[in-house]
Amino acid sequence: MKKTIFLAIVLLAAIGMMAQENGKTLNEKGEIIKKGWNFGPLPVVGFNSDMGFQYGACIDIFNYGDGSNYPGYDFKINFEVSTYTKGSSIFRSYSYWNNIIPKGKLFADFGYFIDKKFDFYGFNGYAAPYYKDLAANIETMPITMAEYPFYITEPGMKNSGFYVLDRKQFRAIVSMQQQIGNIKNLSYGIGLAYYNYDYNRLSLKNYEDQYTLFDFYCQTGLIRPDEKSGNVTQFKAGIIYDSKNYENDPTRGVYFEATLTAAPDFIDQHGYDHLTFTGVFHHYIPIWGDHLTFCYRLGAQNLLAGDIPFYAMMNTNFLFYKKIYTEAYGGSTTGRGINRNSVIGAGVAWANVELRWRVVNFKFINQNWCVALNPMFDAGMVTQTFRLDEQKAAMELLKARLTEEFDEDLIYSGKEESLHTSAGCGLKLIMNKNFVVSAEFAKSIDKLDGEGMKAYIGFNYIF
Repeated sequence: MKKTIFLAIVLLAAIGMMAQENGKTLNEKGEIIKKGWNFGPLPVVGFNSDMGFQYGACIDIFNYGDGSNYPGYDFKINFEVSTYTKGSSIFRSYSYWNNIIPKGKLFADFGYFIDKKFDFYGFNGYAAPYYKDLAANIETMPITMAEYPFYITEPGMKNSGFYVLDRKQFRAIVSMQQQIGNIKNLSYGIGLAYYNYDYNRLSLKNYEDQYTLFDFYCQTGLIRPDEKSGNVTQFKAGIIYDSKNYENDPTRGVYFEATLTAAPDFIDQHGYDHLTFTGVFHHYIPIWGDHLTFCYRLGAQNLLAGDIPFYAMMNTNFLFYKKIYTEAYGGSTTGRGINRNSVIGAGVAWANVELRWRVVNFKFINQNWCVALNPMFDAGMVTQTFRLDEQKAAMELLKARLTEEFDEDLIYSGKEESLHTSAGCGLKLIMNKNFVVSAEFAKSIDKLDGEGMKAYIGFNYIF
């Protein structure tokens, strides 16, 4: 782990050697004002406890123009190709354009994601039971419901695949915002997004003979036959208030986004037309200048109308994304230390609280650097259930078709939903207030949300 962090820092330092030299004009804070082009090619080296070690390559391309808006930039383009050792791959490009729309910006995101071990823990948070190291084996494929033994594995079993499935996703997003008249910091936003999903049972070697929770959900109708794959087209409209002083490393200000997302089902025509509301509020409160900031994020998403399919329910529908993945609560982008994607419902609310301490600032190879710590606390829960009545009855449907007696209900726990919480701390290395290498470590407070300390090494703050 230490070697991975060290390597990421060394590789990031190499970015400065490839940046265009534009002199050393300083601003009032003594920072080097960046101008013109700044290129940052580097290998991708990361780690995620849920996904394994990450390796690949990426490049960040900035254009700062004449430097008058530094650390703001005219535009930024990022390309990344990487893979994780547990079976996930990323092919993605995104860009921010601040010099095209007057008093506004344009965002574009295109990606293809392969996840051979996509985490799936069931619907409605604590209503779905969690058994550590659970596996269920069957003797023949394809799956029939004739008979199968099941068992709770011994602790430490490496080939338990009960809570994973195979997923592929294509994503294309274009969004824009523009200031409303002369009202400072207030903008309207519109966007268009397209997603293609393909879900299948786990098929990796050493996992073929295991029954999975995804199989149970498909066999009982909790996941419909036409929800294993599908297309989602979204039209978004929202209001944005943004008074942050910096885009990627803010020390003061507010960010608020309220977005309505309409998703007419005119491609597949399975009747999954739906309307959702997504709201998020960020607040950055300076405690000691730019050195110490208390900040928090409050978010919620709810289904307002229509029938949302399983695959679309797992996505958070923001206009703009800072992180690669935009899935349900739990994992590196929402609930750090909590099982990835384990809090799924038609409506979800969450909170992230951090104390960001910028320990030291320095200049190195013509770049501005900062080392920061961020103790953190995360909490979230399902606020609007999804097929809960069917979930309660699902195991009885399975029992009627089984040849063995057992007591455990693997689909419905009988528990009431409540907050899923976690706590931890992060370490950041920040270049030019725009490029952030992140190492975060967190642990869930309740063992039902996962056990042990989880680590996430990658890029950017989560908000």
